[in-house]
Amino acid sequence: MLSHLNATGGVSLTQLAYAIALDTHQHFGKAAEACNVTQPTLSMQLLKLERSLGVTLFDRSQSPVVATDIGRLVLDQARVTLREAARITDIRDAAAGVIAGELRIGIIPTLASSLLPRLIPALQRDYPRLELVVEEWKTEDIVRGLAVETIDAGIVASEVHETGMIEQPLFTEPFVGYISPKHRLAQHETISAQDLSLDDLWLLSEGHCFRTQAVALCNQRDDNGERSRDACTNGTRFESGNLETLIRLVERGLGMTLLPALTAGDLPTDIQRRLIRPFTSPSPARDVRLIRRRMYLKAHMIDAVVTALLNELPESIRAGKSIH
Repeated sequence: MLSHLNATGGVSLTQLAYAIALDTHQHFGKAAEACNVTQPTLSMQLLKLERSLGVTLFDRSQSPVVATDIGRLVLDQARVTLREAARITDIRDAAAGVIAGELRIGIIPTLASSLLPRLIPALQRDYPRLELVVEEWKTEDIVRGLAVETIDAGIVASEVHETGMIEQPLFTEPFVGYISPKHRLAQHETISAQDLSLDDLWLLSEGHCFRTQAVALCNQRDDNGERSRDACTNGTRFESGNLETLIRLVERGLGMTLLPALTAGDLPTDIQRRLIRPFTSPSPARDVRLIRRRMYLKAHMIDAVVTALLNELPESIRAGKSIH
């Protein structure tokens, strides 16, 4: 066993981490920044790694930098090696009940704005040694980040059809209508999915799962299942990358949109009373879930974050009730 280890020339975990960073970012400068080292340091350690192994891991003539065929095999095994090495400190900390170290989580934008203001103060209070690093990404980017080990877990609101993905249900979040005073539904106390039309509904842009869920509720579509060319209030077609813009449009008296209940609940009380309309039962909702690729990797840290998050949610959300 020892002679086999010596044959590798003393390859270090740090060198493997640098190689994975370069493979992930495909750029020396970005990889060095991610590793908190200078670019010359990263380059020098990668050269040492290649000399120790006797192979070229990266084709530096390409832009972006890409792994060689043998490099791809080495990098795949390096990811396994680092995952297993991380389990050593995980086992120690879990046994001691210690919640400390770095945990990287990806969260979709329509959840980040409502969850993080609740979660971060709770973690700072209860787990001051936990360093939470959050990436605000779309679901497809979260899945990709889990695959290449740049994040440890993700919080999403749509089903993920990916081999090897482990899903943990967190809570169910209802939708509400956010309706301007001039809208055709403004005088309704409640609304139903049958009331919705893509012709006067502001939507998030393509790629957001909340957009897909909103479109699925509407009962008026063109032949392709998309909104018509002149589909929106005042003949304006606009799709935003964030809910805040859609909220401002409605507050200016333009059209309507749909909001997740947590986002709606964070709005001022007088605005909620004037512009929010709940759905008739059963209210449409989305199932929020945590996803990861390895059940036991940083499990005690992830469990602590989940517990802290659920404890900070309104009782109506934790109990799975509709918003009225």
